[in-house]
Amino acid sequence: MHILHGFRGICLVAATLAFQTIDAHAACEPDKVATKYPKLAGRMITVGQDGESPPFSFRDPKNFDTLIGLDADMARSVFACIGVPVEFKTGNWSGLIPATMAGQIDVMWDTLLYTPERAKRLDFISYMNSATGALVAKGNPKNIRSLDDLCGLRANANLGTTQEAILREAERKCQVAGKPEVEVITSTDMPSGLRLLENGRADAVLTNRFLADRRAAGSMSVEVAFSLVTDAIIAAGTAKGNDDLAKAIQDGIGELRQNGSLKTIYERYKVDYMLTVDPAILTR
Repeated sequence: MHILHGFRGICLVAATLAFQTIDAHAACEPDKVATKYPKLAGRMITVGQDGESPPFSFRDPKNFDTLIGLDADMARSVFACIGVPVEFKTGNWSGLIPATMAGQIDVMWDTLLYTPERAKRLDFISYMNSATGALVAKGNPKNIRSLDDLCGLRANANLGTTQEAILREAERKCQVAGKPEVEVITSTDMPSGLRLLENGRADAVLTNRFLADRRAAGSMSVEVAFSLVTDAIIAAGTAKGNDDLAKAIQDGIGELRQNGSLKTIYERYKVDYMLTVDPAILTR
């Protein structure tokens, strides 16, 4: 079996925006994949996830070889709607983007942020707006209540995420205000950031709001200091030129929205369904 460079393992389980609006008459017709999406007929689609980002992608406690979560269940349901089998491949989050660009996986579906720079190499299928939460040590010893409180402190985010961009902007604002800058520390995955926080090497960790809520729930060491909603877009990503794949994902998400299945998935993992958007294909 082909092994992806930099991947930990394989889990066989399943600037201007250019976009295409959803077909209002899209429907789940898995028996028609050959006529609707001929380039997908007879294919197995590989979906890349890190498996470490609850509630979006994580291993089922009842079966470690199975990925579950909002993004995992959503991808599984979308491809069932399309009529194409899937397998999931796991790897470090930051490595999934170049793996998708290189065609080593077909889709990165793991809280991937759309940016115009990334859209030079990937096509995106949007499905929700991003929300951010700030994790701090239990008791919030630095009294962090907003981004303004990070001036002079050390804050962590995963490399290349919307949270890193938020911290860079906070760093700039602190400097303009004549305050000590935020010391921005990046990591390649969520566990690394949490270790920095728990070891006192970071004062706050910014991550997806629902990841933050999940990590803080019942934790004896961390809590959520504040959260905010941004206009950043979360999407699934494919390499350029996979038009049938992008359109099929867009249609599948649209049908799940229309028939209520998508809302059920969001409710299952306690993610705010109000953050969802009509799926659009973003190409630049």
